[in-house]
Amino acid sequence: PLALAERQLERIPPSLLPKLWLSYSEIPWNGLFSFQRQLKRVADVLLSLLLLALTSPLVAIAAFCIWIEDRGPIFYVQERSGWLGQPFKLLKLRTMRVDTSANVTWTVLGDQRITRIGSWLRKSRLDELPQLVNVVKGEMSLIGPRPERPQLELSLEESIPHYRKRHWMRPGLSGWAQVCAPYAASIEDSELKLSYDLYYLKYFSTWLDLLILLRTIKTVLKVAGR
Repeated sequence: PLALAERQLERIPPSLLPKLWLSYSEIPWNGLFSFQRQLKRVADVLLSLLLLALTSPLVAIAAFCIWIEDRGPIFYVQERSGWLGQPFKLLKLRTMRVDTSANVTWTVLGDQRITRIGSWLRKSRLDELPQLVNVVKGEMSLIGPRPERPQLELSLEESIPHYRKRHWMRPGLSGWAQVCAPYAASIEDSELKLSYDLYYLKYFSTWLDLLILLRTIKTVLKVAGR
């Protein structure tokens, strides 16, 4: 079943893995001076700076719309778990009402906490653009496992084997799980997404990053986010 999932589904279900599956030294990204790792970082910085310059007018318009709707803050800062579990402050355009956006719960369809402009920003994923600053700072990568809130991770680590292995690479603005699986709104959804993160971890390559980037662009153009 495991080999079939890897070959046909391009994911690695954590429930099928032995306890000692994969060590940090075995992942392709591990080598400090590996060409692919260095290329990934250079591409992260250059593309992020370019995207920041190109999208700054769009962010300015979105920021104005956010402020007009409820006169609240433009940006939302939230603690997330980064590389090797180190916490960092993730930046987003605010998409929820001020009095509820700090709640540590999953977002569901029709979530009443989401503002009108916030709903559109989420579907287009434009709310994620400020994270390009996190990428330039080295806290994130353009491609990698999405960073989660430490409070939610405590229960996820207890319920899902191998969960902490997703911290072995820098978290990404988009990832293999984001372009292959639906939005996570439960422990079961999170386990499905982890299966894609583990596949990315084992088979990371520049070509896989390019494939994820192209699929992410397609999602943004279709306004198919959530």
